[in-house]
Amino acid sequence: MALGEFDLIDRFFRRPSRRSDVLLGVGDDAALLEPPAGRALVAATDTLVEGRHFLHGAPGRSVGHQALAVNLSDLAAMGADPAWALLSLSLPEVREDWLEDFALGFHVLADTHGVELVGGDTVRGPLVVTVEVLGFVEPALALRRSGAQPGDVLFVSGSPGEAAAGLEMLRRGGSMDSDDPLVLRYLYAQPRLELGRALRGRASAAMDVSDGLLGDLGKLCAASGVCARIDLAELPVSDRLLAAHGREASERLVLLGGDDYELLFTLSAAEADRGQAELRRDFPITRIGEIEAGRGVLCERDGLVVQVAGGGYDHFA
Repeated sequence: MALGEFDLIDRFFRRPSRRSDVLLGVGDDAALLEPPAGRALVAATDTLVEGRHFLHGAPGRSVGHQALAVNLSDLAAMGADPAWALLSLSLPEVREDWLEDFALGFHVLADTHGVELVGGDTVRGPLVVTVEVLGFVEPALALRRSGAQPGDVLFVSGSPGEAAAGLEMLRRGGSMDSDDPLVLRYLYAQPRLELGRALRGRASAAMDVSDGLLGDLGKLCAASGVCARIDLAELPVSDRLLAAHGREASERLVLLGGDDYELLFTLSAAEADRGQAELRRDFPITRIGEIEAGRGVLCERDGLVVQVAGGGYDHFA
């Protein structure tokens, strides 16, 4: 007998509460939640559509993981601590094996970061997943895109471009079950929540890299009213990316590829001198440029400005 909507919720998404600030969770008309005193509520939501944000036939575990990860990355970029999640799931049919994998991917990542699923909705329709994550941060310590100043130093975490390379491998016929590190970077991106916390009180501006480093950096610059100058020789091109694509193509993947969910951030010159060594002990970060007066993003090599065609991902471009 096929599962009904409420059977589906009970089987895959209702779990005993693990947080004392959840007064009422999954199963009622709405959740009752108790924010901590003196903390600002941080909210982020993203929608993933099959064929647009994840490939047809993507493993349920990857889709469940990704749906939560993209929102956790937004909270990381704010320096926030995640707490609660809401899930809206549109399904063309009830496939219990896929749903079991989806729930596993979602719950494993949620448990890793102390997030509790507290409600949502399920409907019949095309495969679409919407997740909202709520968290907290002290208002004075919240990271924003709008604080970069001329003279600040620009950093990025991790190895941007690897997820885009993994997606390219899949689009060329690679297996979804591959254990290739580039494919796994695309299917199971890890949000940089610990780094976001470490940047509280340090970074002058921050945002996550979801639509491509170059395009997302342009958004940070627009919000701050500044210009960023990137040294292409300093881009963090990983050895495995370089081995698969060579230097020129790898640089384009680093600059234009999406789905990495790394963090872009700026430190004042004084903070960069004082704090970057400490940050590097705990996190893979790379200095890639500087902030100056002006508008937009400039890329340079050997002191000369280089034109890089392309921009960040845009749903409606």
